[in-house]
Amino acid sequence: MARRAGVSVRHVTRLFDEEVGTTPARYVEQVRLEAAQAQLETGDDPLPLVARRTGFRSPESLRRAFVRHLGVTPGAFRTSFRTTGVGTKDPAPAAVSP
Repeated sequence: MARRAGVSVRHVTRLFDEEVGTTPARYVEQVRLEAAQAQLETGDDPLPLVARRTGFRSPESLRRAFVRHLGVTPGAFRTSFRTTGVGTKDPAPAAVSP
């Protein structure tokens, strides 16, 4: 980014922090983590594939990011937050008695 903008890495980091509130590296990790969360909630792909698709270097780096930010492993997250589609529709409204 710095090279493209024609400024120093330090300057880009400072500007990024002012505008986004974090460093570029932390921002990228957060975006990757959110993408991994979505895949774990809705899919059945194995963790190595989820890690690769979301830009983590390995399943271990995905695991470390999950534990650092969410306090749980990706497997535990998947078990707790998976959406199955069961019970997602609102039941029919109950009849109102006069």
